[in-house]
Amino acid sequence: MTKICDAIRDRKIISFYYKGRTRVAEPHLVGYDRDGDLTLSAWQLSGGSGQGFRDFHINIMSNLTIMPQSFSGARPNYNPNDSTLGRILCRL
Repeated sequence: MTKICDAIRDRKIISFYYKGRTRVAEPHLVGYDRDGDLTLSAWQLSGGSGQGFRDFHINIMSNLTIMPQSFSGARPNYNPNDSTLGRILCRL
């Protein structure tokens, strides 16, 4: 989780394996969802069902890599106070 917060702070793209696919994403926020699962909210660039905001449970992510590429900042419709995440640990 610390690596993801570092990537958020530094605005670095991340890559990780999730539910059978390698995903590439711009991390925006990490917090606990309503079920108590540590969750990443990120703008998915590739590897899943197209581009857009997606939530990923951190406990089932693997092979997390912080990429050398940066992203410019928050995507449109980013909500830093996402109500689906109760306790927020880090965010853009």
